[in-house]
Amino acid sequence: MRTELSERLGIEHAIFGFTPFPAVAAAITRAGGLGVLGAVRYGAAEELAKDLDWMDAHVGGLPYGVDVVMPARKVENVTVADVEAMIPEGHRAFVRETLARYGVPELPEGQRAGWRITGWMEEVARSHADVALEHPISLLASALGPPPADIIDRAHAAGVPVAALAGSARHARRHAEAGVDIVVAQGHEAGGHTGEIGTMVLVPEIVSAVSPLPVLAAGGIGSGAQAAAGLALGAQGVWLGSVWLTVTESELASPVLRAKLLAAGSGDTVRSRSLTGKPARQLRTEWTDAWDAADGPGTLPMPLQGLLVADALSRIQTYEAPELIGTPVGQIVGQMSAERPVAAVVDELTRGFEDAVARLERIAGRAHR
Repeated sequence: MRTELSERLGIEHAIFGFTPFPAVAAAITRAGGLGVLGAVRYGAAEELAKDLDWMDAHVGGLPYGVDVVMPARKVENVTVADVEAMIPEGHRAFVRETLARYGVPELPEGQRAGWRITGWMEEVARSHADVALEHPISLLASALGPPPADIIDRAHAAGVPVAALAGSARHARRHAEAGVDIVVAQGHEAGGHTGEIGTMVLVPEIVSAVSPLPVLAAGGIGSGAQAAAGLALGAQGVWLGSVWLTVTESELASPVLRAKLLAAGSGDTVRSRSLTGKPARQLRTEWTDAWDAADGPGTLPMPLQGLLVADALSRIQTYEAPELIGTPVGQIVGQMSAERPVAAVVDELTRGFEDAVARLERIAGRAHR
């Protein structure tokens, strides 16, 4: 799976693996892809720096990337405490009532939410970008569009290309105008924040919109044949996230959640604002249903919603409440039915890619007889 982009970045396979877990990102890189560590779950920059130091020691000098979440427009002098003060008491009461309905205990005294996502706050995200650019990264990605212009300039000055996710050709054009080097065309099927347009339609639209910039196909891709389809549509690689959740290297601690993922079908996900305030595909649970119900209070905009539910999600995960526990995941979850190491997933992807290409070559050969 070699393309012009993979050769430029010095990777064996045009497989870009997004994951929140350093061990998984390092394993993807060692298997010949480019592991991309998601920074949004980190609070203090020191925590991210520690994990990037670990990756430096475990990738054998091979390329890896970091994904940050930050607004393109800079917002000055707004702290996490300022934003938390904007959360209505009615929404806090709804969270308490929902957890009480399912018997989810409080966290132990003094224990703070481990799932406290503040990485999309300006002050936090910038510190993540600072730390990332202090390490020998080969890619800086941004999950919600291009980062601010000064961050792009700093990355380019360091020789680091910038990638940004897009859910429409219109967004992709804006990314190109902002100076982004690689556009990730993420279709409706993807896990996490995703738009309305399916991957099969979106990828060629974005390829046409931003040519000659390289495009990565994302959303619903988990097999070699699907990767071949992405490249046939004009992409120069594939961006995969969900498939890494159930690998043996995954730090997904909950056996209940892992079992739910392995048992889920492709129809067991939902796009809900309950996680962050923006539509994000995730496992459908009683928690997502409660937020999407007509008699609920409705979700808050980003970043209020993420701060509101942080403690609740930590309680749900700590006590493994089976009805409520979930995670962002794409529709490819229906194919994630067995736990395997990262190397086996990459091997299956590349072998499947070769089989798909050979099949098309046979079809093309018959067509030209």
